[in-house]
Amino acid sequence: MAEEKQGTRQGRKLAICRKAQRRHSHFYERCSHWSFNRSGEVEPIHWHRERFVLAGTALLITLLSGFIMPAWASAMRPAPSAEAHSVLPLALPKVIPVASAAAVDDWQVVRVQPGQTLSDIFNARGLGMADLQEVMDAAGSAKSALHNIRPGQEFDFLIGSDGSLNGFRFDQDQASRAIIRLDGAQPTVSIQHRDMDMREQVAHGVIRSSLYAAGDQAGMDAAMVGKLADLFKYDVDFVQDLRLGDSFTVIYNDIYRDGVRYGEGDILAAEFINQGKRYTAYRFKKADGAYGWFSEDGRPIQKSFLRIPVDFTRISSTFSVARMHPILGRMRAHKGVDYAAPSGTPIHAAGDGVIKYHGWERGYGNFVVIQHSGTISTAYGHMSRFVKGQHVGERVRQGEVIGYVGMTGLATGPHLHYEFRVNGSQRNPQTVTLPQPQPLPAAQLARFKAQVVKPQLARLTELDARIQLARTNAPANNDN
Repeated sequence: MAEEKQGTRQGRKLAICRKAQRRHSHFYERCSHWSFNRSGEVEPIHWHRERFVLAGTALLITLLSGFIMPAWASAMRPAPSAEAHSVLPLALPKVIPVASAAAVDDWQVVRVQPGQTLSDIFNARGLGMADLQEVMDAAGSAKSALHNIRPGQEFDFLIGSDGSLNGFRFDQDQASRAIIRLDGAQPTVSIQHRDMDMREQVAHGVIRSSLYAAGDQAGMDAAMVGKLADLFKYDVDFVQDLRLGDSFTVIYNDIYRDGVRYGEGDILAAEFINQGKRYTAYRFKKADGAYGWFSEDGRPIQKSFLRIPVDFTRISSTFSVARMHPILGRMRAHKGVDYAAPSGTPIHAAGDGVIKYHGWERGYGNFVVIQHSGTISTAYGHMSRFVKGQHVGERVRQGEVIGYVGMTGLATGPHLHYEFRVNGSQRNPQTVTLPQPQPLPAAQLARFKAQVVKPQLARLTELDARIQLARTNAPANNDN
């Protein structure tokens, strides 16, 4: 019975296969060689078109998996719940209205030129004498600074759009400035204090051509070089005595105002080497409160007499017991030194004294004699003119102007004839031994050496050592 049922099922399967073969005969014809039968009677599988069909099917399945799986995962993800937000009140800062920036005054700075007066400066700005008078009246006690102006001084003008004067500024002194405002109901004046400070500087120079060239190379301005020359002028003739290789070292102050360099201060300590001889100067406050400069042994740098009382260009004639006179044409003694200089050059008193003679002297022209002590006097000839107001018996100070270079009397060109007399007898001003000033009193001398000389000398010595070391280590110059 079981066999009959099995036979019936097999027959039904065969019938279904024959029916499918008839319905899909074209497919079976095309794929009749496909077979997984490993018997030797059937040909092995040949991968021609079949491989492309299988590869395409695998690719299609991969692509579908890439799109379907993420979409399915997203669909399965639970919907996000809305995040809760809370609103908190914040206190805002009060709005402060910003004030409009104050207008900046446009001050016009004017620098005084040589020969200018204050009225000239006002006129150049389109202002008149009425404006100048208004400034003078408003300045009050500060107007004394306007009486004597000097080249290089600065004045500031505040000019309105209509050309009127709204303000005027000027230095009342080194550390304060006066500000006058004329644009209000009444003129006002205020004093602005300036921030002043001293900054110490150090300079070292070697003479190659001139003192001023050496100072400039060392970083000093002309005014400070002039102070250095003025300090040592009693010992060094900077026209005749300078030699190549002479050197100096200076410690000095520069003045700064409101953070900007204002000018040169004072020399604190200096050393000058001239022809191998060393000269020193130290600034020291004396017992009376005045400052002075002293050598290391405590003697004042300022000698009793100037070696040369005029700024000259050359020595036109030296001291001689026998000289051919250029005008008289015969041999005669020349008991002084002639310093050639432009006509009008100021002549200074060589030392403190009293005018003994003031007038015309035969051969000397305009002539002045100053008595300095019971034994010493000096004489000055060929002046073009005297200083007004001076007369016999008047006392003069060292360096005070007593006349001006000229060529009055027996002279072939403008020059100063200068004599140094001891008990009425002329001596050579270039070689005569001048009296030494007295040193500081013992108590001041001890304080001077301890507080000034010792520390400043140590600094100068250290600077000299560093300079010598730098020269020693400098590479040799092999220029050919």
